[in-house]
Amino acid sequence: MTTSVDINLTGRAEQCDQPWLWRLCREFNVQVNVVKASIEPDYGWVQVRLDGPVEEIQRATAWLMTTGLHVDAVQRSMGVPS
Repeated sequence: MTTSVDINLTGRAEQCDQPWLWRLCREFNVQVNVVKASIEPDYGWVQVRLDGPVEEIQRATAWLMTTGLHVDAVQRSMGVPS
């Protein structure tokens, strides 16, 4: 079954300098869409939508929590079985 989850990520300058979006796309079987974002020199936030298998979204979200970013799930919608 596929699902879609909107996640807000916030972080300080040291997190914003890291290639975590690139790693998210490369290391997990999820489609990553940036919905909106604001990056300043000392702080940033981004809202991403992750689409894919539930297990992969859970793995990706668990990994994001290890990056030092604040992770907050906004919305989840279940798709049809694939």
